[in-house]
Amino acid sequence: MDWSKVIGQKEAEERLLQLVNEGRLPHALMLCGPQGAGKLPLAVAFACHLLDNGTPQAKAMLAKLEHPDLHFTYPTIKLPSMSSEHKPVSDDFAKEWHTLVMKTLYFTMEEWMAAMGAENQQAIITAGESDELVRKLSLKSSQGGYKISIIWLPERMNIECANKLLKLIEEPPYQTIFIMVCEEPDKLLETIRSRVQRIDIKKIDNADIEHSLVEQRGIGSDDAHRIARLANGNWIKALDELQVDSENEMFLDMYIMLMRLAYQRKIKDLRKWSEQMAGLGREKQKRFLTYFLRMTRESFMYNFQNEELVYMTQREEDFAKNFARFVNENNILPINELVNLAIRDIGQNANGKIVFFDLALQMIVLLLQK
Repeated sequence: MDWSKVIGQKEAEERLLQLVNEGRLPHALMLCGPQGAGKLPLAVAFACHLLDNGTPQAKAMLAKLEHPDLHFTYPTIKLPSMSSEHKPVSDDFAKEWHTLVMKTLYFTMEEWMAAMGAENQQAIITAGESDELVRKLSLKSSQGGYKISIIWLPERMNIECANKLLKLIEEPPYQTIFIMVCEEPDKLLETIRSRVQRIDIKKIDNADIEHSLVEQRGIGSDDAHRIARLANGNWIKALDELQVDSENEMFLDMYIMLMRLAYQRKIKDLRKWSEQMAGLGREKQKRFLTYFLRMTRESFMYNFQNEELVYMTQREEDFAKNFARFVNENNILPINELVNLAIRDIGQNANGKIVFFDLALQMIVLLLQK
């Protein structure tokens, strides 16, 4: 794995290399940024750069991401086959993780959940994982160089794990580098945030996405330009746009159904809609609500009749032509607050039927506000 696998992000790459060249490499880094910006690919490419001692053996191991001094930590679930006392750790799913990262380093939590065989569960990083890290990192480097711990989504650590990791960061083993890949840093302990050097990763430039679509995927320049605008700095979303049966198509159908039923005040049908939404996994429910926020925002911006402000597929725009007038200055903020509250409730394991039925009923009132 090398820098060529990272889409864009030359500025971030140069900053990371500068830390090494100037002898200012901290023992704990945290790459923060939106989904699809390439934080994990950057972390892996940087780790491989640090571990590459120039020998054919090291290069071969790094190409397969099987270097003994490279350790991955990621959220896991508890399978029915596990004992009640067992605290799931990353090694329980090492095969699934390796298969996924060798396929692509640009993936979502939903894809990782599917790889683990998760159903309606929440993935976390347990205290058992921090114990494993202590054990692994206490060992001497097998190659005589750095030992690197890449922690994907540290905000999903439970409190026991976070406290143990804090102690490990405060007293790191010799030549150990922690690289955290974070999307919601505010959910991390302040004491952890204060002990890492944070590097904010921006969205990928549209030009870089467009170039990669043409060069890597063989997409025509016109289509690549449209997809890059829709992706809005998110390479994962750009790849989704290439899929005819993407998840967003289903989300759009559910969004249209909700708005039409709410406008028609069909309470019984809205209840059925909420039950259908409740049948999705929690991660998928949260992604739908995020899509809900985006589609509502785009519908609001559509009213200004400035195509540079709108990022929609043709099908989304076809719906917005008639729907946009129902999203205005009086209800756009209340709708956003309502949906953000639903995201919070779902994240806290609230009953999905109740959350989505309440959302549906309140949309009846909000769509009437002029």
